[in-house]
Amino acid sequence: MTLFFAIFGALGLFLYGMKVMSEGLQKVSGEGLRALISNMTRNRLSGIISGTLMTTLVQSSSATTVMIVSFVNARLLTLTESIGMIMGANLGTTTTFWIVAFLGFKFSLAKIALPCVGIGVAMIFFKRPKVRDSGEALIGFGILFLGLSLLKKAVPDVKSDPELFAFLADWSGMGMGSVAIFFLFGVILTVVVQSSSVAGAITLTLAAKGWIGYEDAAAIVLGENVGTTITANLAAMTAGTEAKRAARAHFMFNIVGVCWMIFLFYPFAGLIDRITPGDANNPTYTLYHLALFHTMFNLTNICVQVPFVKQLAKLATKMVPAKDGNEPEQGEHMTYQAPNLPQTGEINLAEAEREIKGMAELTREMFRGFNEVYENPDKDLSVRVKELKAMEERSDQLAFDITQYLIYCTSSELSRERLNEVTVMLRVISELEEICDCTYNLVRLAERKYNKQRVLPEGTQEAIRNFSGPVDQFIGFYIESLSKKVSMADIETAQQLEDTIDASRKKLRKEAVRRMSDQANIKSEMLYIDILNNIESIGDHSLNILKLLSQID
Repeated sequence: MTLFFAIFGALGLFLYGMKVMSEGLQKVSGEGLRALISNMTRNRLSGIISGTLMTTLVQSSSATTVMIVSFVNARLLTLTESIGMIMGANLGTTTTFWIVAFLGFKFSLAKIALPCVGIGVAMIFFKRPKVRDSGEALIGFGILFLGLSLLKKAVPDVKSDPELFAFLADWSGMGMGSVAIFFLFGVILTVVVQSSSVAGAITLTLAAKGWIGYEDAAAIVLGENVGTTITANLAAMTAGTEAKRAARAHFMFNIVGVCWMIFLFYPFAGLIDRITPGDANNPTYTLYHLALFHTMFNLTNICVQVPFVKQLAKLATKMVPAKDGNEPEQGEHMTYQAPNLPQTGEINLAEAEREIKGMAELTREMFRGFNEVYENPDKDLSVRVKELKAMEERSDQLAFDITQYLIYCTSSELSRERLNEVTVMLRVISELEEICDCTYNLVRLAERKYNKQRVLPEGTQEAIRNFSGPVDQFIGFYIESLSKKVSMADIETAQQLEDTIDASRKKLRKEAVRRMSDQANIKSEMLYIDILNNIESIGDHSLNILKLLSQID
């Protein structure tokens, strides 16, 4: 029991160190991560590279695949695009094996761990955020290897306690039977610890101590590749249809890879043995053999299956049929599901940014919808009005969901710059929601004008069209600004647009007030003034958005 708790505690320290290191690395490379997310869907190769780099930083393929599932659930990735990233995630998780193989058992881990923690603690007291974040990553790196050192000490050497794991010897040497047993052990181990990286560390420790040989450990590695898919499938249980399909695609990709590897297991393992220096069953060299086996298996699996991504997507679609035979609508967006969101705030923020851009596009679509309704009094546009009302309701739901999501992201460790960005994003969401409300007010005013048959003087229709032009331009300006840094020149341009809108409203309002001297025109002109005020309010909120965006470093 003491031995069990010692191993359990060492694993906990290892996992905590990985978490701290991952959060520190995310803070240091936040800008790069967001650029990575924005470019990750260009083609299959970029998707694979993105998945690999994300997993290398997060140090958990499970966390990466859960994020990919949430991206698909938010309709930020298509099923086909997600499969490329899932392939990359499998390759990225092999970096843990190489880190442990080269540094983990080569020399005294305490000689690495304690200096890393000491230097890292000193660095977190610096004023520069990058230095502090790098110090946090270094502390995590040190804790990780301290945990690995304790794990190495907790697991007894095979020479000193030959009877402790004697049952492992009974499972070895049975050909494919042994492969099946150790494969199953790898699946169960990964499901229990919920991390392929931790399961890999346990496997490497057992191999380094001589409890299992190279081929047995390689079979466990194959099992870990299947076991790691369970996390994503659990996360997708409460998600949408497309997210479930992405999780199934991950499962099928790994299962297909294991199936062909089972048939070629001994030839493939032998090939790795021949190209890797040293005796594979010598604990000193076993780690390098395993690291290369893990990498080459995943790399080969990607090369074999990447031409069949579309077929894999079709298979996943058949495995998870749409409810009632109806495919999910394109309008779906992310929903707040804290238990299923991994603690990777920097990457989660990229998803929130995309959702905000989608909400900004919605404001433009609604404003143009108002103009369409206002300028076509002779057409029956009741269906279009209902669509615009649905858009306004969707904007309210979007604002609520994104706000909750951003608040959840702040529970992760974020850099000071990212926390400031979250604050700005929350205020931008509020401004966008106000614009949607103003636009829907305009739609209702236009509807009332035609229902009540309010008659306005000739030329007011053209005046509204001209007045709406700069506002539409303003909306396009802030949509574009969401994807780039806002400069002082941009703020000056925005202020000029706002001044133009204000001047136009004052001129048109004065004209309306003059026409109100005739009491027959009062109700029509009051409605006209309400329209002008709401359009001008959209200009005010647009300027506020530009000013907020300028606060992001």
